[in-house]
Amino acid sequence: MRDNQHTLPPLWIGVALSLYAFIAIGIAEAGLGILLPSIVSTYNLTPATVTLLFVSQISGYILAAFTSSLVSSRLGLARMLLIAAVALTMALIIYATSPYWLLMVAAGSLLGLGIGLIDAGINTYIVQDSRSANLIGLLHAFYGIGAFCGPAIATTLLAVGMNWRQVYWVLACIVSLLIVSVLGVIIYRYTPMTVKVSASNTTALENLGRSLQTPIVLLTGLLLLVYVGIEACIGNWAYTVQSVARHTPELVAGYSVSAYWLGLTFGRFILGYFLQSLGAVRTITMSLSLLMIGLLAWWQLPDQSISLPLIGFALAAIFPATIWLIPQRLPDALVPAAVSFATSVASFGAAIIPTGAGWIASWASLEIIPMLMLPLALLIVGLHYWLVQHSVRGK
Repeated sequence: MRDNQHTLPPLWIGVALSLYAFIAIGIAEAGLGILLPSIVSTYNLTPATVTLLFVSQISGYILAAFTSSLVSSRLGLARMLLIAAVALTMALIIYATSPYWLLMVAAGSLLGLGIGLIDAGINTYIVQDSRSANLIGLLHAFYGIGAFCGPAIATTLLAVGMNWRQVYWVLACIVSLLIVSVLGVIIYRYTPMTVKVSASNTTALENLGRSLQTPIVLLTGLLLLVYVGIEACIGNWAYTVQSVARHTPELVAGYSVSAYWLGLTFGRFILGYFLQSLGAVRTITMSLSLLMIGLLAWWQLPDQSISLPLIGFALAAIFPATIWLIPQRLPDALVPAAVSFATSVASFGAAIIPTGAGWIASWASLEIIPMLMLPLALLIVGLHYWLVQHSVRGK
């Protein structure tokens, strides 16, 4: 027994790679919000037409949603992550160099695919390994670190005179380190990530089919979709709302977006304490109450600076705690496909909701965006209540 324990591959390698992967997708996603006004100016766009950048990501998210568990079972997680890291880095390089708006839009598909595969693959890996399942809050805190760093790096580089394309080169260099890390794991033959998840591709396909027929999976996916939509919409549009509509100084507006992500990061670092003391369901319920207060403040009190970090803190628990509940709500055989599907579908929210907000803002005004977040938060409240009522093993 002691020999068997001795031969277990070290946990820290998989955890370290997972944490850096989430930093990378946080940087790639959150940096865009600061660069959006510059992109609009370069290509002579409007708040409506710039949303094509979000829409194009949907095709990548769709591909990731329906293939991640199958690709992982056939190639192993590490090779799937290598494909994802290359796709994500290529998308950022195209963003940095594209002379044509439509080419930049097309690169959004690669960005969506890379983020979708990383999100689904890493969440499944962390939740399924009993040694690391309690790290789910930490994992999503590291997404917050990336999402905090993205706007902070972009704001600072713009302030010292770089243009938005040069900023994307810097972000691409940071994200490309993930390719090197994954190659190291493959060469090292780190079994938890290189071994194939199941011997039969058919089994993965059957489990995906079964999970798609399960209301708990579908509504969990919808809840996460709306959640990610709110998180991404605020991350993408808050800088524009603050600097353009509310005439906040650009440096202050940029760092206030970083404060939003800092609130989310801090909330996720202390999530473990709340899960242990309150349980996942109560933690989500309290978070939703705080979220409503923060959104009301952002809408009604435009000149104060506390609402964005408060909203970030309120959002912190919702995604990881919902993922944490999936293995408690479903049979073990369905968990990989359910987590993979729910997290990939959630990525649609990062495209659909910011896009919808941009179109409505183009028709009305940018000031309407904070107000639009409130009914979406109420929808999450309703879905959370349904899942608690219909979950046999929910806690």
